[in-house]
This record gives sequence, structure tokens and C-alpha cells, in this order.
Amino acid sequence: MRTNRGRWLSLALSAVLLASCVPAWGSGMTESPLAMDPPTATAPPSPTPFLPEGSLSIPTTTPVPPPTSLPVYPTTPPVGAPLRLWIEASAPPALRAAVAAANVPLAASEQEATLRYGLYAPQTSLPDTWTVWIYALVAPFPTIEDGVSSEDLRRAWAGEQIGLFGGRPLLMDESTLAAFSGHWGPPAAGAVRVVQGEYLLDEAWAARPSWAIVPFEELQPRWKVLTIDGQSPIRRGFNPANYPLTLTFALAAAPGISVSFSPPPSNFDPSKMTTLVMTGVTALVRATAYRMERYGVLYPARDIGDDLRSADITHISNEIPFAENCPFPNPDSTLLIFCSNPDYIALMEDVGTDVVELTGNHFQDYGSQATLMTLDMYDARGWPYFGGGRDLADSRQPALLEHNGNRFAFIGCNPVGPAFAWATEARPGAAPCGDYAWMTTAISRLRAEGYLVIATMQYWEYYVPAPPPNQERDFARLAQAGAVIVSGSQSHFPQGFAFEGDSFIHYGLGNLFFDQMDTPVAGTRREFADRHVFYDGRHISTELLTYMLEDYARPRPMTPAERAALLQEIFLASDW
Repeated sequence: MRTNRGRWLSLALSAVLLASCVPAWGSGMTESPLAMDPPTATAPPSPTPFLPEGSLSIPTTTPVPPPTSLPVYPTTPPVGAPLRLWIEASAPPALRAAVAAANVPLAASEQEATLRYGLYAPQTSLPDTWTVWIYALVAPFPTIEDGVSSEDLRRAWAGEQIGLFGGRPLLMDESTLAAFSGHWGPPAAGAVRVVQGEYLLDEAWAARPSWAIVPFEELQPRWKVLTIDGQSPIRRGFNPANYPLTLTFALAAAPGISVSFSPPPSNFDPSKMTTLVMTGVTALVRATAYRMERYGVLYPARDIGDDLRSADITHISNEIPFAENCPFPNPDSTLLIFCSNPDYIALMEDVGTDVVELTGNHFQDYGSQATLMTLDMYDARGWPYFGGGRDLADSRQPALLEHNGNRFAFIGCNPVGPAFAWATEARPGAAPCGDYAWMTTAISRLRAEGYLVIATMQYWEYYVPAPPPNQERDFARLAQAGAVIVSGSQSHFPQGFAFEGDSFIHYGLGNLFFDQMDTPVAGTRREFADRHVFYDGRHISTELLTYMLEDYARPRPMTPAERAALLQEIFLASDW
């Protein structure tokens, strides 16, 4: 487990000072959020946002016709020779294994082969034997650059120094080099460096800034998938036919040779993919609620709603109960007892909520009646909830969801309190963490049952990007128990990341819908939403969506400069 103790010690004093003015159990600020800016009758415009390239609509099929411009595959089998299959070096390991498993004897050498499997060649490839294989352009996860153009990629292949990666060779294994050399022609001297597949990721991290090309099936969360002309195989709307890292392989044979042969159609099947967006604090109170009253309940999601709706599973951590007797919002209130108008649930409906987290400190602020009414509202909409419930046993139950064959278990707890916020055997509330034994046991059991476990915590609040040692320890124990993602739901200030084994940890995402406009410290306007991608039962990638809060209520996508500054700061805080 990586540590931030040196950086943490330098920041601890500021956290202690902040704790003197912000209650450890609270989620609110004491300053008047609207003291400088009385509302107008018309909703203010958004600054020009930075919209992440591409969208999230993945087609249900892979409509890639066989290419017609690849070079002819040479075949010169001996006349009358028995069927013997030779698999070209260009075939990636997973495809090689699948082809080798077919009922065709393998040739001991290329000269003995009567059939060859490799890059598609129109004149010699047998019909119905072609396979579409998707590759990805990747970089180590703590890379600020989000994508390149196909022109720049080809220029880098030709040896030109381009952008951030100028002078940095493309890393790849031998089969990938052979495949793209056959597709694009040999690379310029020094443009590519071959690394054995099992060492490729470690080598890329050691050589940062670095980039690489890998087959889609070799994606894992420590890689960041870079877009090419806005296209990415982990995003909806991905079209393999228009993607420069799509290759086609097929069986080649001389005239007169035929064989029954069924290679895999592709390494990419969108029906096996699921996208999950995890978000930070939602608290529809004070100035946020006041803006909703002025400009409409859906106003906070005006600029980012599509990002949330487009996920297959959208997570919302709503810390506040709905209450029938909730007063009209007072933007200048300094009270830390919160509720939301029941009408505000329309915002959660609008952003496509699929699962609700209830670990928040304020879940019981308006008493058990309001809490139970809130749970009834979620039940009526078919939204599973976790991290809180109608009593202690209910609060510890995971929320189970399934999508495209991927099975998810969401589980969460609150170690902070206060005690009245925790569920008991006779009272609703947030799930207390206790000594974490119940939670780690549940995570291990769910993982053994085949679930992808998403574990969250409403941890102590630290208005600094680097987590302290106790936070590192407690988040790591959930990852070690088997959680594939551990996410901090408490943080009003964006915090850093870590990898624990194969698990992804984000210590704190910041707010989603809450009125902290750089109060009580500068930096609370900045927000993360994490878009996690799962494929065929594995977590394969995480994309970081970055937002900036406007008008005490409305996040917008960051500009490129804002995004780069945030990523640089948080990656440094992660010791990367």
C-alpha cells in the first residue's frame, strides 16, 4: 500500500484548524453562501464547458466489414500436402490461443503450413473466417493527456515528435508490433519499443510520460485509455469501423483448399460491457435548494445531466432526508440540521439514479419518520439503497444489481457518526462501520459469490487532497477483503487515488450537488465523478469526469486548463 505520510504531515495542521470551525460529523459550512450574490430571476449562463470527447452510446453489434486495402497474404502450400495451420506472429495471444484450440493440426514450421492465420488478405482469405480485433491506445492512469488524433498517432509511428509523447516510443509486445507493421508498414527507427507483455504495464509506469498499444482484452484499471479522434472502445458510440486500431484477421489458403473453421468473431462485445458512474456528496439544501426553487428543480443537472443519465448504473449518495414539513430553503442559514422538499426527488429521477447510498451523517436529521418516508420514496421508484436502512440489519444489506452479465454488490458504512445518525435494531439510519469486521466478511462472501463489490464509506472529513494514514489503512482493508472499487463518499474536497492489488481506491470525489463555493476552503468547487467500465465480469478501466460548481448549485464540465490543474494536483497528492 502506498503512503502519503510525508505530504500528510505537512497538511495536517490545516486540517486541524479547519476542524475547529467545521463539526467533524457535519457536512455543512457556517458561512452565508449567498452573501455576495443575490439571485436574479433568470438562471445565469454556464461558462463554455469542456465536454469529454465522445458519448456513451455503445452499439449492440460490431458492424465492421472486411477491409479491402490490406496487402495480399502470401500462401504457397505444397501441392497435396495435408492440412497444417500456421499462426502468424501478428495474432495477439488471446486470438492465437483461440485459433490453436480449433480442430486443425498445427504446422511445425511455416514452410509446412497449408493454411495461415493472420492479417486479412482479400485474395486468399477463406469466407466467414475473419475476426475483428480491437486494440487500445493507453497510458499510465496518472496521465493528464486525454487523447490524440489519428494523424498524430501515424506521425509518431513515422518517427515524428508529437505533443506530450514526443520522443517517447510507443510500447507494445511483439505480436502488436507485427500486426501494425503489417497494417501500417514498419515503424521508423526508435518509434516503437517492444516489451514482453507481462512487463508492459510496469515498464510504462516507470517510463512516464509513456504510451502503449495493447489488445482490448488486456485493459486493466492501471491503464488510462486515450481517445483517438474522440473514439474510445470503452465509450458508448464507439464504432470499430471508424477506429484506427481495429484490425481484421482471417484464415488464408491457396485456391482449392477448404476447411471448416470458426474463429472468434471479435474480442469486443458491447453486450458484455457495463458503465457505472460513482458520484460524491448530494445535499439538496440551503443555497442549492434555493436555486432550485428559483430556477426549477432540474437546474443543478443542466450541464452534466447527460453524463449521469448515459451510464448504465448511476450512483447517487444523497445525505439528506426528504421531509413533508421541510421549510423553504434559507441560503443564509448556519444550521447544520438538513432536509429536502420531497419534490426535489425529481432531480434524482432526471439524472437516471439507479442506486442510492445512505451513509451520510445527516440521514436522520429530521427524525425517523422522515427517514422512513425517504426510504418509501426510493422503494416506490425501484431504487435499491445501501449503507443505511430501516434498522441495523437492513442498513448492512448490500444492494445487488446485474447488467449485461456483470453482477454488482454495493455496500457501505459510516465510521464517524454522530450516534443518532446510526441505525440501531429499533431505529433507521446509516450503517455503522464498527470494527469493520461485518463489512469485510460480507465483502469476501460477495466476492466469492461472483459479485463485483463496490464499497463506500462516509469517512472523516479532511479538506486536503492527500489522505492521512488512518484513511489509507481503512480503505485498504476493504480492498484487501475483495472490493474492486473503494470510494470515499464523505469528501467535500477532491482527494487522491491508490491501487491496492487489483482494486481501485478513490479517497474522496468531492461534492456533486451541494452549495460549497470554495468554502470553507478554496477547492470545494472542484468535483470528480468516476466512470468505471466493466467487461465480462472484470473492472477494466476508470475515466475521471471533472466538474466545477457554479452558482452554488450547478456543476459544469471543467475547461481543459481547469481539468489539467486538478489532475496534476490530485496525482501529486497520490504520490504519482
